Amino acid sequence: MFGCLVAGRLVQTAAQQVAEDKFVFDLPDYENINHVVVFMLGTIPFPEGMGGSVYFSYPDSSGMPVWQLLGFVTNGKPSAIFKISGLKSGEGSQHPFGAMNIVRTPSVAQIGISVELLDSLAQQTPVGNAAVSSVDSFTQFTQKMLDNFYNFASSFAISQAQMTPNPSEMFIPANVVLKWYENFQRRLAQNPLFWKT
Repeated sequence: MFGCLVAGRLVQTAAQQVAEDKFVFDLPDYENINHVVVFMLGTIPFPEGMGGSVYFSYPDSSGMPVWQLLGFVTNGKPSAIFKISGLKSGEGSQHPFGAMNIVRTPSVAQIGISVELLDSLAQQTPVGNAAVSSVDSFTQFTQKMLDNFYNFASSFAISQAQMTPNPSEMFIPANVVLKWYENFQRRLAQNPLFWKT
């Protein structure tokens, strides 16, 4: 019913069923994992009105599991990418896996999926930093570079009265830099690959 994928590792499709409506995947060497993809295999859909809450569990310093809600998958949203690298030091949240007697190893984390009502899923609040940005890294880099350049260039802005004439130096009006910045942002928002044409 479910699959779990970590970059550089084989896809896991054999979830351990720990209750009628609960499944777990082991994540060995979890300290080196940044993102996890959880997806439905497409063979068995959720029953009508149901979905799956996705949890991340890692052992705390005493070896006890700390569970954190990452998000959910449903028939309408059959896959999700979660960033777990920043969660390993966070606090746990309320979860449905507390009463389970799940066998675990100290260096192994787990992804848990709990089949629940869609109404219940809508009421849950995932850990804030588990969501992966929907903006690709190139667009994110370009946006940061634009902001940095504009802020850097603006920090040297002076008024015309403050200028000391120097015939060997060229000056670019700040409004020209601002116009370029706004145009580049607009074009990047319309098509992140516009610069290739």
